[in-house]
Amino acid sequence: MALFRQLDEQVDQLLDLFKKDENWLIVINADPDALGSALALRRMMARRVNAVAIAQINEIKRPDNLSMIRYCRIPTQKLIPNLAAQYDKFALVDSQPHHNPEFKPFQFSVVIDHHPLQQENLVQADFVDIRPKYGAVCTMMTEYLYNMNIRPAKLLATALMYGIRCDTKTFEREFIDADMAAFKYLSKFADSKLMNRISRSEFHLDWMRYFSRAFYNLRRIGHGLFAHCGNVDNPDILVIVADFFTRVHNVPWVVVSGTADDKLVCIFRGDGLRRDMGTMAQKLMNGLGSAGGHKQAARAEVELSALDGVDPEIFMLKRLGQGRKSAIRRI
Repeated sequence: MALFRQLDEQVDQLLDLFKKDENWLIVINADPDALGSALALRRMMARRVNAVAIAQINEIKRPDNLSMIRYCRIPTQKLIPNLAAQYDKFALVDSQPHHNPEFKPFQFSVVIDHHPLQQENLVQADFVDIRPKYGAVCTMMTEYLYNMNIRPAKLLATALMYGIRCDTKTFEREFIDADMAAFKYLSKFADSKLMNRISRSEFHLDWMRYFSRAFYNLRRIGHGLFAHCGNVDNPDILVIVADFFTRVHNVPWVVVSGTADDKLVCIFRGDGLRRDMGTMAQKLMNGLGSAGGHKQAARAEVELSALDGVDPEIFMLKRLGQGRKSAIRRI
């Protein structure tokens, strides 16, 4: 029995796109899955194109992401117009073009992702591979490397393994057999000590004050929890806080919100049993901003100007409390 699925047709189609005289830019919204996937795609393009680089649309401030970049030597840089102008072709991994307004200026030739498909936003590209059942795009890229007979070097294997670990939350979120197979396969080549060093770099000391705010503002809404952290230096702080609250006993879903860069940012987490967090995020925002994600994890961002002067915390309480006002209470 083969370790991974056969991808002969997909590999041929993908490699046919790479020309020796072209310069490619791999665009990401940087997180561990995106970083590992981009590094793998860069390896696949090596010696097949004139030049290939990685650029992220977001500012990377989360310590574990910075550690991953440092220790796995991922050559990513901030995407700016002058940088993009140097490249002929563009690839997108761990996202789809409609996921962020900053992707709109680009005509992507390659899109590889695992987020849910939206019929109203079908992806148009020369090569599209979107598998919503997969726990991580790093799993998909591991399958491509295997089918291309490329054995991942230590740093690449570590980055891919860490991406799978993060996006599946060490297999607590939804995953399939391929995710487990990729994780096991990569463990033969990865540096486990290096991965542990990355994973232990999750918090900045000054982020502890946001936990204090979240505890003070924590409310029970129905069976779930909601906390507003106010203005934050970095939206990644909200992810850390939301993931922490998922460990509370008998709480099926959690929403943590805050404001940053003139936006209301909301992080949704669920147990995957009662509510679909991606659907919940979309319904809650009702087209006001970008929203979506997986059954167990989602994110929404809304410009503060779209709230018509309503306090962001009050806005969230009203949205979350529709139909259950009597069930909102402080913890």
